[in-house]
Amino acid sequence: MGDEENVFELIGEIYDAALDLTLWSDVVGKAGHFVGGAAAAIFSKNPIAGTGNVYYESGIDPYYRELYFEKYVKLDPATTGHYFADIGQPIAMADLMPHDEFLETQFYREWAKPQGLVDFVSAVLDKSVTSAALFGVFRHERDGTVDGEARRRMRLIVPHIRRAVLVGRLIDLKSAEAATFADTLDGLSVGICLVDAAGRIVHANAACHVMLDAGDLFSTSGGRIVARDAEIDQTLQQLFAAASDGDVAVGTQGIALPLIGRDGARCVAHVLPLTSGARRRTGVAYTATVALFIRKVALETPSPPEVIARTYRLTPTELRVLLAIVEVGGVPEVAVALGVAETTIKTHLGRLFVKTGAVRQADLVKIVAGYASPLIG
Repeated sequence: MGDEENVFELIGEIYDAALDLTLWSDVVGKAGHFVGGAAAAIFSKNPIAGTGNVYYESGIDPYYRELYFEKYVKLDPATTGHYFADIGQPIAMADLMPHDEFLETQFYREWAKPQGLVDFVSAVLDKSVTSAALFGVFRHERDGTVDGEARRRMRLIVPHIRRAVLVGRLIDLKSAEAATFADTLDGLSVGICLVDAAGRIVHANAACHVMLDAGDLFSTSGGRIVARDAEIDQTLQQLFAAASDGDVAVGTQGIALPLIGRDGARCVAHVLPLTSGARRRTGVAYTATVALFIRKVALETPSPPEVIARTYRLTPTELRVLLAIVEVGGVPEVAVALGVAETTIKTHLGRLFVKTGAVRQADLVKIVAGYASPLIG
């Protein structure tokens, strides 16, 4: 019961951080300890450019954080795997490569080992064509490698972190006071609607009124907001009612619900409960149980590396070696660049030949070139 109470309290704090971004560092630290790690972060990585950024962190040495993005993000054997992981699914180093092979890497020897780190469990929160945003927890030697319990705990909190992060991108309310909340909402381009447990609208900002008037994605019926898509509407009505019972009752639904207009325009909707924690003040002021966020999204096509990986069913490590062969050169050079033994590269190269049908490294270069975008600029 103690553990259950802890997770309920943590989830409430996660959602509070959606409306007050200054809370995130503390929340990330508590989430990391809950999973069973020494440090944690919400960050992004671009596997193609070898760049990234940390948004919120706890327990990370600033020296090693800067060193990571200056040098080791490109050497991190998990970078490619993180990008191609399914959204919301916990992954550890063992899911990407054998642990013994990981211990051979330059990345482990020079960056992880000096800090006493032995593993890392993460989950993708969101993706674009070029990068992925993740929540990750570092495991110290005293924590041991990632086990089933750590994965279970990640699954408990990641959906809630994802919802809070996505909502936090849309709105930054340092203080959700009743006197200023409506004015703040009305100044946003994102459609925001506050509703009660029955789905009745108690406040909608200007952008949301435009959407309601158009009737393309939503309409009103008896003062209730109704989604044009019947399945989406059923999910929303269930979430509106569930929110009265607190944050955990909302569960994992209502995160990035897909909406498609009659003209093909795409939007996503997010549901944030307002009945617990610091958010309760906002909900009480408007007799609302939920804030519904709606934003337009651009249609993105998969990146060439992602298409290649799917086409030939490559593992993250195989894709990493393939891209390195194209960018760096032969086996010796790739081994140095990735910080592993030449025999390891030869093993992955052999698998690449089998999966792609190539017989020479030059053939692999041609395959990658064939997936490059023909558009310039």
